Amino acid sequence: MTDPINEMLTTALTSVSAARNSAELTELETQFLGRNKGLNELKREIAKLPKEERPSFGSRINDAAALLEREFAKRKTELKSGELNERIRLETIDVTLPGTELPMGRLHPLSTTTLDIKATLGGMGFEFVDGPELEDYKYNFEVLNYPEDHPAMDEQNSFFITPSKLLRTQTTALQGRVMGERRPPFRIATVGRCYRYEAVDATHHHTFHQVDVFMVDEKISMADLKGTLGTFARSMFGGDTTVRFRPDFFPFVEPGVDYSISWKMPDGRIRWLELGGAGLIHPSILRAHGIDSERYSGFAFGLGVERIHMLRHGVSDLRLYLDNDLRFLEQF
Repeated sequence: MTDPINEMLTTALTSVSAARNSAELTELETQFLGRNKGLNELKREIAKLPKEERPSFGSRINDAAALLEREFAKRKTELKSGELNERIRLETIDVTLPGTELPMGRLHPLSTTTLDIKATLGGMGFEFVDGPELEDYKYNFEVLNYPEDHPAMDEQNSFFITPSKLLRTQTTALQGRVMGERRPPFRIATVGRCYRYEAVDATHHHTFHQVDVFMVDEKISMADLKGTLGTFARSMFGGDTTVRFRPDFFPFVEPGVDYSISWKMPDGRIRWLELGGAGLIHPSILRAHGIDSERYSGFAFGLGVERIHMLRHGVSDLRLYLDNDLRFLEQF
């Protein structure tokens, strides 16, 4: 007569030894030790046995289950150790192999130009101050001496957010904020984004970057302005660069000029190119901020950051700076 306990235990032990991975072992554990399966299923036979045989049969089932549990735990440890070693072997990185070269990051050309501007003006004693891009109408136009009928006052030339707030059209707006808080002497520079309602083309954009420079002290004259601009231009464009002034009108300066720089072409010709506007700060602006215009005077000038880079590198289209085209950006 066959012994069902020994027969099942022998089959289970053989299967455990032959299990190839943890998944197979889990299935076997369910098959032989699961609820109402395997050895636990044999417990149903106890009720069919004579009373004197029941304790012995039940005890043997429990002993077999305990033995099988130990064998499952032992085999599980062996399989997991082997699987871990195999995973380590497959996932090991050969550090002697050449790695994948990552592309080198670099600053945007406008960022590098801005750093050059800051280094030059900082070396001349100018302090850089940031102003808000969302500016008050007061600082963007009113305190800069703009007449009510000036074209820039037209809403079509500016991005108004509220009747009194707009995206600044010029970094010159910082002048009023500084003069309202500080007393002369001071040398201030600022650089940042400006916004104007423009038809976008090769030379115009709704978003651009501008540097604005101004100082107020005793006995400041056009000679100081020209000397500062000359030093700045030679630092940006080379030692043989010269600066030319021509009369022009800007509401916040008197007298006002536009200034151009020149350099020698390969064929020997001298080329002139206008960079921006400048002049002595209008006395009415100084007086509006409680600064004695009889004692103090000052100058101001501004120009586009994009224009500096365009001149230095021969770029002909302003739109390229904000197009995020790597074919253009990677050249610098």
